[in-house]
Amino acid sequence: MPADRINGEGTTTSTRNVVQELRDNPRATVLVIGGGINGVGTFRDLALQGIDVALVERGDYCQGASGASSHMIHGGIRYLENGEFRLVQESVVERNALMRIAPHYVKPLQTTIPIYTTFSGILSAPMRFLTHRQGKQVERGAVLIKAGLTMYDFFSRDGGNVPRHSFVGRKKALATMPDLRKDIKYAATYFDASVHNPERLTLDVLRDGQLANPSARAANYVSAIGTSDDGVLLRDELTGETFSFQADVVVNATGAWTDGTNETLGTETRFMGGTKGSHIVLDHPELLKACNGTEIFFEHVDGRIVLIYPMGDRVLVGTTDIDVDVKEQAVCTDEEIDYFFELIGHVFPDIEVSNEDIVYSFSGVRPLPRHDETQPGFVSRDYRIEKREEKLGGRKVTTLSLVGGKWTTFRALSEHLTDETLTALGARRKTSTAGVAIGGGMDFPTDQAAERAWVRKAVRPGVDEARVEVLLTRYGTRATDVVEYLTEGPDRVFNSTRELSTRELAYMVEHEQVGHLIDVLIRRTSLAFRGLVTGELLTELADTLAPLLGWDAARSAAEIKLAEKVLADAHRVHVKNLTP
Repeated sequence: MPADRINGEGTTTSTRNVVQELRDNPRATVLVIGGGINGVGTFRDLALQGIDVALVERGDYCQGASGASSHMIHGGIRYLENGEFRLVQESVVERNALMRIAPHYVKPLQTTIPIYTTFSGILSAPMRFLTHRQGKQVERGAVLIKAGLTMYDFFSRDGGNVPRHSFVGRKKALATMPDLRKDIKYAATYFDASVHNPERLTLDVLRDGQLANPSARAANYVSAIGTSDDGVLLRDELTGETFSFQADVVVNATGAWTDGTNETLGTETRFMGGTKGSHIVLDHPELLKACNGTEIFFEHVDGRIVLIYPMGDRVLVGTTDIDVDVKEQAVCTDEEIDYFFELIGHVFPDIEVSNEDIVYSFSGVRPLPRHDETQPGFVSRDYRIEKREEKLGGRKVTTLSLVGGKWTTFRALSEHLTDETLTALGARRKTSTAGVAIGGGMDFPTDQAAERAWVRKAVRPGVDEARVEVLLTRYGTRATDVVEYLTEGPDRVFNSTRELSTRELAYMVEHEQVGHLIDVLIRRTSLAFRGLVTGELLTELADTLAPLLGWDAARSAAEIKLAEKVLADAHRVHVKNLTP
């Protein structure tokens, strides 16, 4: 059950209208359970094939592991040591493709590896490869890293749109980043990609599916809680009402909770063995400057590959890899924060960081396969699909359980899962998603000059350039639709932030299924991520959403308290300027 559920009367408008449609027509050819990027990607692909598909998500879209990633779109250079060459090849191809089809959210990311030895790790690396165990910790040296990057370039050779790696010595490394440890011997630089708005990219993929097929229906805050004589038993998490739903194929894309979902549907499985990954976000100008615009990606003293990642005017630091119980809420702990401070000191020894610099933290459970004695860092990030024939509601139903998967490969994974679904239905693929622009990535400006020209052209009375810039970042070229929407009625920019307005909130409610106030702060905007939530903002949000979602004064107050609780409990954020 989502941490942010409120019992009581639900809302009207978009989300509840979709739920009502599911109740009124409680059948689809395919039911996808899970609204992370892989479930949503599969929903879009099936919709493009003309399949009558429904999707339900027990919380908000991208609320789980999909929203708790390291914000990287990468080929996975470290997977080479695990021998996962197929995954690296697919990941690099998909990374390059996403920079073309989703350029509004996926950008090239320059990455630097600081190196302190030359030959270290050459003998231990083969043992890690063969046994998938860390063994005695030995730092990876320049020769080993050079070999890995050369192989990584090889996988990038076809359709590549990023530069190949480079190596520099100590003098040049310190000239570029003078705050690095002075005993550095080399710095290796290569390129991957980043996704600064994974939640919004997920929403864009979802919208594409909805627009592609009028029969495609998706609803957040609806959970699968069991079976009935008529099929899968669903519950509206905003009202508590239950209803049955039938499908010929059920796709279980609930990530680390796949086994729990299967148990809910009447089958015991032991596919999953997820690990927790945590991150912190820092408002630290000195550390930001020290990074010099590049992600620092390196091996910490315990052998864990970690990162220090400048994002706008903030710095993201991560990540951990800890076995957890998925029944417990994943949170970033004091011990993990101490670990992050240690790794910062390992690279930038003269830069001091404290808890006061943290503006946000987050933690998620990776949807990894069950790994028993294999150490978490060596567990495969590849995916597989488990197919079963089940009796649901007295009918024979094909169930497909997704095991594993990563952000970078969501399009290829969704295509694979869709193909398996089509095979079960005896249907054929009509079109491919390869090369198809995602949402606001269509005709996105190719450089800064083109972006400035686009912004100037999109300006309308009451919507100035600064506002359009925010909308272009948030929606890509779909910002044109938002700008037009803003001009069709009275609008007022918030007092608490210039990044939101009353009418844009109405647009989000109408088109993006806002269920709770917290959805706006974390998954419709990046305000929480950047530490910009205040009591005044919470009040303005509640006052604006109340008439749009049918909230009375008590519900509005409850939504504010819920937002405070989620931010405090899950993200270690204590809202400033709280109203009495």
